[in-house]
Amino acid sequence: MAIISKIDYKIYKKFDKVAYFGAIILLAAVAIPGLGYSSYGATRWINLKFTTFQPSEVAKVALVVFYATYLTNNRDKLGNLWEGFFRPVLFLGPILAILLGLQSHLSASVLIILVISVMMIMAGSKLKYFLTFGSAAAIGGGGLLYILAKTTEFGKYRLARLTAFLNPWADPTDSGWQIIQSLYAIGSGGLFGAGLGNSTQKYLYLPVPQNDFIFAVIAEELGFVGCIFVIALFAVFVWRGVLIAMKAPDMFGSLLATGITAIIGLQALINIAVVTSSMPNTGMQLPFFSYGGTSLLILLCSVRSIA
Repeated sequence: MAIISKIDYKIYKKFDKVAYFGAIILLAAVAIPGLGYSSYGATRWINLKFTTFQPSEVAKVALVVFYATYLTNNRDKLGNLWEGFFRPVLFLGPILAILLGLQSHLSASVLIILVISVMMIMAGSKLKYFLTFGSAAAIGGGGLLYILAKTTEFGKYRLARLTAFLNPWADPTDSGWQIIQSLYAIGSGGLFGAGLGNSTQKYLYLPVPQNDFIFAVIAEELGFVGCIFVIALFAVFVWRGVLIAMKAPDMFGSLLATGITAIIGLQALINIAVVTSSMPNTGMQLPFFSYGGTSLLILLCSVRSIA
């Protein structure tokens, strides 16, 4: 963070193509035998021997830099259907193909699509393009994933997650286990919680409590009041990020701040929605709270680059 804070953000604009192709190479590197590392049935990490590294975390920020540059350079053409919608969407093709095909990383794919969409709309792309073509693509993509999950082994676990979301008690010892234990943790926290460090659900009951479901542990230990405090922290962060974007001296800086703020805000929103059973499980981390060295390192550097 100390190093990043000394770098003028305008320099990043010169490395937009490096950021884009670098993201593709890093994401594809997990398929190299001996280099890719698997955990919980997914290969999304690079094995550095002394630690592991998740390239999708870098790819999120790299794409923000690339799109901030593209949208700035084409600001006068964003009202056009091709330059303002189809062309920038096509750039996502290779990224999403690798994330879904090689890594089976739907959560990162959805987050990237949402973040880039926010940046495009803020830059001047017409909202009607997203409401028409974007909605059609989302419905078509969701339908394709559903068909693949029903007819092949590809993404079958996603179908189980959807079923668990609709009725976790249909399979309480398997697909519904996570969300049931999460709701137990949240409910037992009450108003003020059991006290910091006093969660019982994190011991053998709640899977990966240090990561995807850490908000459930916060709810159990700090209660409703603690949850509201954490949500308020993210709300303040997003508010400050919006102010930075509004006061940025140029469009590139504004879009850079918008993208980074959107990554953290949307990630927090999705994680909390999953933990509270407001949407199907996506395996999304809670920024700054969830365990994960790559995520924390990249988030801190990203925040410092726009602060």
